[in-house]
This record gives sequence, C-alpha cells and structure tokens, in this order.
Amino acid sequence: MAAAGGGRRVWVVDVEKKLDEADASVEVSRWQRHCIYRVPACIKDLKPKAYRPQVVSLGPFHHGDPELVPMEEHKRRALRHLLRRAKRPLEKFAAAVEEVAEQLASAYLDLGAEWREGDGRERFLEMMIVDGCFLLEVMRAASLDVVGKSNTGDYAPNDPIFSHHGVLYMVPYIRRDMLMLENQLPLLLLERLVAVETDKLTNGDVINRMVLRFLSPSPRLPPPGATPGLHALDVHRRNMLYGHYQAPHWSSRDVPEADIIRSAVELYEAGIRFKKSHSASLHDIRFRHGVLSMPAVTVDDSTEYMFLNMMAFERLHVGAGNDVTAYVFFMDNIIDSAKDVALLSSRGIIQNAVGSDKAVAKLFNSISKDVVLETDSALDAVHREVNAYCRKPWNMWRANLIHTYFRSPWAFLSLAAAIFLLVMTIMQTVYSVLQFYQNNGSGSSSTAPAPM
Repeated sequence: MAAAGGGRRVWVVDVEKKLDEADASVEVSRWQRHCIYRVPACIKDLKPKAYRPQVVSLGPFHHGDPELVPMEEHKRRALRHLLRRAKRPLEKFAAAVEEVAEQLASAYLDLGAEWREGDGRERFLEMMIVDGCFLLEVMRAASLDVVGKSNTGDYAPNDPIFSHHGVLYMVPYIRRDMLMLENQLPLLLLERLVAVETDKLTNGDVINRMVLRFLSPSPRLPPPGATPGLHALDVHRRNMLYGHYQAPHWSSRDVPEADIIRSAVELYEAGIRFKKSHSASLHDIRFRHGVLSMPAVTVDDSTEYMFLNMMAFERLHVGAGNDVTAYVFFMDNIIDSAKDVALLSSRGIIQNAVGSDKAVAKLFNSISKDVVLETDSALDAVHREVNAYCRKPWNMWRANLIHTYFRSPWAFLSLAAAIFLLVMTIMQTVYSVLQFYQNNGSGSSSTAPAPM
C-alpha cells in the first residue's frame, strides 16, 4: 500500500532499510548460539508423546505445563538441600548464573519475550537456578544410592524422589525426560552452579562425566579434555558415536549403486554372517570377508524416545551430523520382521528388553519414517559392499536355492526325494552298463575257437 501523497510504500522502505543493516557475520553468530529447539509439527506429529516430558520440566519450553507442576515443589526442596549443604548464599549462585544469562537464553531458539524482558529476565534466572540445582541433586542421589540401602545424603529415607525408593521408581522417568530435545538445560549452567558450590573452577569434563554416569549404567567416559557438551542429549549422543567409520575397501566406481538392502535373514541366507562389534559405538559397523559386524544395542522402553530426539537434534542443529539418523535407517533396512530381530538377538547385536521380537521390529520400522540422509555417508559405503557381495554368482545361487527349497519342510523333502531318485537312477544305469560289459566279456571267451 502506497504512502499518502504519493510517497514510497512503507513495507518497501522497511525491507530496503534492513538490507543496509544486514551483516553476514552477525547472522552466523546468532545461529551458532542456538542448541535447544522446539520440535516442528512436521516431525512431532508422527509421535507427539516422544518429544514431551512426562514428570519434570527442565528449561522454559515446558515450564508451567499442568501435568508437570507437581514436581515444582520437589525442585524447591532440592534447592534448599543443596544450599544448606554448600553453605553458600543463594545470591552468589544468582550472580554467577546472571553473568552468563544471555548465553543461556540464546541457547533456546525462539525463546519468548516473557523470559527476556522486564521481570521475565528474573523469572528466567530463577528457573535456571532451580532446575539446575534439582538436576544436580537427582544425578547425585542416583550415584549415591546403593541397591537395598537408602544412602542418599541428607534426604529422608522415605523421600519420594531422593530416597532409594524414589531412585528406583521415579528417577527412570526423570532420566527419560532428560533425553527430550525440548527439555534441555545448557551444561554451561551446571558448570556455573558446581563452581559456586565447590568454590573452585570446574570444566566441561566434570559435567560431561556426571551426566553420562547418570544416563548410562556403564558409560564409556570421554577422555580428559573432551569438548564440553551442549546439553545432556548432546553428551549422550556423542558418547554413542566415538571412533571412526571403516574406510571403504573398494573405490566407489568398483561398487555398484546401493539399492534397498536385504533383510538380516536374507543376508544370512546369501552367506553373510553377523557378529557383535568390539565396541558399542554406532560408528563401529564394518563389513569384511562376508562378516557384518555391528554394535550391540539395548532396546528398552526409552530407546524409541532417545533415537527420535537425537534424530530431531541432528535435523535441527546445523553441524551436528547425521550419524544417528543413518544408523536408524540402516537398522530399519535390515529389520523387516521378528525373524530378523531373532537372528540379530542370537548374535548379541540386539539385546531385547521390551518383550517380543515383533515389537522391536515395529520400533525400528516406525522411527525411520521421513528421515533425511546425507549422500555418500560411511554407512552407504557399507551398504554398497554388502550388496556387491550378495550379487556374486555363487552367493546368488546359494540364496536362490535356500529360498526355493529350504523355506518349508515339504519343499526340502521334495528336493531330497528328487536327489535320491536321481542318485538311484544313476547307480542303476551304471550297474546295468557294467553288467552288460561283464556278460559280453564272458560270452566272447566261451565262444573262442580251439587252438589247432
């Protein structure tokens, strides 16, 4: 719409003004700060429950959700316990967190003005301290708890969260909520809180290890000097992706284009053997001399939520990579039915803690919908080598033989009967030929003329 008096259009002036103000370096810096995201509807609608915390909110995105409000009382109580034990004034914690308040707020993409302006900034600071202290107390309670005892510091033995009973029955839900992408706290916050509590500088290593010990019963702890994690989900994801993929044995020109990979049972029938890798890293998938080595993965009630949120993080965070998504897609390709899960379980590759093999197959088949993969990934190279092996004439003949004659006992019995009849026919023919020559030989000797 044109301005009055024939002036320039207002929206045109506004856009042109912003063109002059544009600065590429400012945009890069702005996007680099984000690491915690709201999951878009196009991803979330496939399984909304997988991205929503069930017992506790951590951070602003789910703060105040009605079903999560009951945990707020326990958060405040955890804060009081930590302050009494640390013998440090709350103001000291607030000052330390306020120094990095802008960094913490910038970690959340599209954080609303209600958390940034006026009183909202103080509310954001309060929420960060309360949630951060609660998370520290939960992780410590789980590490102090000994099976059969209530060795959880200064909390009551019947505490609903921090007692042995609470660690056994409530903490698993909190642990699962810590894997939700929308429910993350920047680990920078925990660094600041621990530094004030202990009155000494701390680094990312300490926090990384604390988070990993809580999220995994037997984690592979990162080496000293490892890059500090962005948040708990990021640390857990990195811990599953250590090491390097195998280098391709053949050049891409020697290996045919990858098509839909066969299921585990079909690969087995084509002569490929499955073996558990030496490490638990999702990078440790290798194919050599007809053996496909894969890491062991435990499938339990939290596996689906974990993979979906890691895949959402990879999709939304530039530079995160595509490794978990590629692994899930690879597993979906080789798992078509319960028989494939049973085969992989027998080799120690899948450790089934959800019950039926059919449920595991359904899990991998459902979470890989609408995935986006990078081209020429390392798993794509493994995929090509597996397919090239299956295309070798002997392996194709062997697979066809098994598919045709060994799928049912009746087909096998028909083949065995046909082979038996063929062998008997050959033996009868040989026997008849030999008998013929023997008879001819004896007849010739009996009719020979007598010597003169």
